Amino acid sequence: MSEAMNSRILGLGHYVPERVVTNAEMTRLMDTSDEWIRQRTGIEERHFISADTGPSDLALPAAEDALRAAGVKASELDLIMLATLSPDIDFPSSAALLQRRLGVSGMPAMDVRNQCSGFLYMLATADAFIRSGGARYVLIAGAEVHSTGLDLTTVGREVAVIFGDGAGAAVLGPEPDTRRGILSTHLHSEGKYAEKLMVEVPNSRSRPRVTPEMLSGPGSRLWPRMEGRYVFKHAVTRFPEVIHEALAANGCTVGDLDLLIPHQANLRISQLVAMGLELPEEKVFNNIQRYGNTTAASIPIALHEAQLAGRVRPGSLVCLAAFGAGFTWASALVRW
Repeated sequence: MSEAMNSRILGLGHYVPERVVTNAEMTRLMDTSDEWIRQRTGIEERHFISADTGPSDLALPAAEDALRAAGVKASELDLIMLATLSPDIDFPSSAALLQRRLGVSGMPAMDVRNQCSGFLYMLATADAFIRSGGARYVLIAGAEVHSTGLDLTTVGREVAVIFGDGAGAAVLGPEPDTRRGILSTHLHSEGKYAEKLMVEVPNSRSRPRVTPEMLSGPGSRLWPRMEGRYVFKHAVTRFPEVIHEALAANGCTVGDLDLLIPHQANLRISQLVAMGLELPEEKVFNNIQRYGNTTAASIPIALHEAQLAGRVRPGSLVCLAAFGAGFTWASALVRW
């Protein structure tokens, strides 16, 4: 029987499109204001693509940065995963397109469709592959192009002001010191709430999958819909639960944490969660102000920025946590 082994993050990278869309620009598209957006979400600006771009295009530079930081060649990867709710095309997978863009082949490549929790679902999968000996090096990337799927009118403003485009990536590899690396991961789902946050069209239930009726009028089923207060209430409950779960599994307390990096869903959610945990501001990393909610990309973008800012250092105990559509929620405890 092989000796126990952890996995750890060897390298990180992220990329966002050059085009910055401020709240002031949003006010020219819909009946809203900078104050309205900031009060409800904490967001000041976000990045949108400005040309024909898919999530695999955004994931490529993020992945290349992560590989470079890890000192791993793309050809050495044993598994590629890409989490997105906005795939480049219906099929094949965006992970396969990223694999092609990286110029490699042979290793498995697959998409993960767990929206805001997607990065942590990939992290748990990569960790299991490495611990079991099924893989040595794994690339995981979260990438989203939200801007082309938003109702940028007053009707859609509650959702439209929240989201942005971007990508973040990590390369994982083996860690023989079981006191370091990915200490544990915790994944949950509650599908009975699926309709509370969803995009309905196109769908395979219909023939054809998209009809003019589906697209017409202000209530077009093409656009995302969200019961904001319901999602908010569940998020501020599930976040602390899954954070405490990760800490308890490793015999740790909130006081042991050096940094909490929550999925960047809404600054108000992050602030309420931190307050409930009695975590000081310097122990919580937020960057939603500049990027909006980039769904599967938000945690790796934030983690990379936290590392670059010196807030994640060797020895740091970091908790990653997410909540989103599905509903799904997840956490991971990492010793850097």
